[in-house]
Formats: sequence, C-alpha cells, structure tokens
Amino acid sequence: MARLVIKSDGGRIQSLELHVGSHRLGRSEANDFPIDDPTISGTHCEVVREGESILVRDLGSTNGTFIDDQRISEGRLETGQTLRLGDVKMVLEPTPVSVAIPQLDLPQLPQPVLLPDGSLSCENHPTIRATERCAKCSHVFCETCTHHLRRVGGRFLNLCPLCSGQCVVIPGQAQPKKKTVWSRLRETLRLPFKR
Repeated sequence: MARLVIKSDGGRIQSLELHVGSHRLGRSEANDFPIDDPTISGTHCEVVREGESILVRDLGSTNGTFIDDQRISEGRLETGQTLRLGDVKMVLEPTPVSVAIPQLDLPQLPQPVLLPDGSLSCENHPTIRATERCAKCSHVFCETCTHHLRRVGGRFLNLCPLCSGQCVVIPGQAQPKKKTVWSRLRETLRLPFKR
C-alpha cells in the first residue's frame, strides 16, 4: 500500500492512504481527500491506484498539478517523488507493512512420572505406562493416545498426538502382544513327531 504525506509549514503531517481505486483531491468537502488551501481548486486532481502503480490526472485545476516540478495533465507517480497541487507539496511513500504473528500458547502437559515398576507414565494418563516416544518432540504416550495410521502393506505408523511426528516403541516398555486363538492352539497341540 502507498500513502501521500503532506508536510505543512506548521510542522503538522497529514497522511492520505491510497487504496486500490480512484481518489479525488481538492478543496471541496465532496472530494475523497479534501485539502483546505486557497491555491487548490475545488476538484483539483484524481489519483488512481492500480496495484502498485499510481496515476495522477489533473482535473482542469487553476494552479496546475506537478510531479517533481513538471506540470502534468496525466502522469505516473513513483515512490519518493513529490506531487504538488498549487502550493501544497506531498511525497509518495510506501506504507510500512507490519506482520504480526500471534503467539500460540500450547497447553502444558503434565510431565511423565515414574510408576512403581520404574517405567514412565503416559503424559495424558498418569497411571498408565508409556509405551511410545515421539521421535520429533520426545513426549511419551501410551498406545491409546497415539494416532495409528495403516500404511500400504498392512503395517501401522504411530503418530504423536501433539506434533504428528513418528512415535517409536520405548525399549522394554512395549505391551506384550496378545496371543491369538490359533497361536494358543498351536502351543497346546504341539506334539513331538518322530520319523
């Protein structure tokens, strides 16, 4: 965005923000930017902003419109150049852009504690053993807290609920796998065969 800055003799600074579109300047209150000065016509000029380009058109003013002391009927105004309407001078300046990134306050999770068996607890469930640690943010969780994503081929990818990093099994903390009916039947019916 751009703006026209008028510096008066009294040291007062007036700024005219130029949005996209047409702006009329002159002494009359009907203008977009009325400027109270006897050397300026009722409707003195038009300033058109198209993107970053600024076009100035004189609207038949009595005392003329000037860009860097060159009288114009129509002309381009560049950053740093002076636009003069009668005795009033204004400089085209870029509007300072400030980008404000809001501070995001994440909720503080309770720190994992040691359970009576010496293992770490899940950060969300202080009484349940943590079985997985995030490789990205190092937080520990139980199997219930992690997100399970099934990949092609049937393998699961366990993801951290905080940062979506990959969770890996904490050595010695994995839950024992449940035995299926078939694996139990195979153990039960295991008979020695001799040839």
